[in-house]
Amino acid sequence: MRKIGIFGGTFNPIHYGHLRPAEEIGDRLGLEPVIFIPSSDPPHKEKKDLLPAPLRGEMVRLAIADNPRFCFSDAEIARPGKSYSVETIPGIRRLWGGEAELYFILGLDAFLEIGTWKNPATLFTLCHFVILTRPGFEKIFTPEHLPVDLASEFCYDPKKDGYMHPSGFGVFPREITALDISSTKIREALGRGNSIRYLLPPAVEKFIVEKRLYQKGT
Repeated sequence: MRKIGIFGGTFNPIHYGHLRPAEEIGDRLGLEPVIFIPSSDPPHKEKKDLLPAPLRGEMVRLAIADNPRFCFSDAEIARPGKSYSVETIPGIRRLWGGEAELYFILGLDAFLEIGTWKNPATLFTLCHFVILTRPGFEKIFTPEHLPVDLASEFCYDPKKDGYMHPSGFGVFPREITALDISSTKIREALGRGNSIRYLLPPAVEKFIVEKRLYQKGT
């Protein structure tokens, strides 16, 4: 059975803190491919400093171009209106077939807000979730991290090392290499005129510099 990773986000801009976790989880779970899906109009993100979706999408394309495991989807960029995962996941399933196992990858900080997403109860009936720890957050996932209104529906399975839902899908916490890189820090560095080398792929850095993105007066 084919296992497919879904990695969504604003990617404003994409950097090694996105790419390395996706590679590690891809290896660990045997995900092929890992699909990067830039959001068009994320409902939970501030619009300040958010580049237009086509520019962010192009940076994602450049970042993953040399990795055969990774692929790009414009599912949310092409769809008008707000970007909701509960609408994106069924579209990915239709594209890859009902037999594929889908794994939605997100950081612990984002997962802690999943109760505020559109139709959170439905989300857990659509695919598996892989929760990544990041610097500044607890390394050990506990049941308290599950949405309060839904926590009673999950049961921990030690063999799978995950919290299983009656739908058959699970929430799987996984530790990754800690890279203290963030899109916010990159934007701030650019705003100060500082170097962003070694924080993101050279092709993305070149694109940002040539387009004068995130810099003062642009």
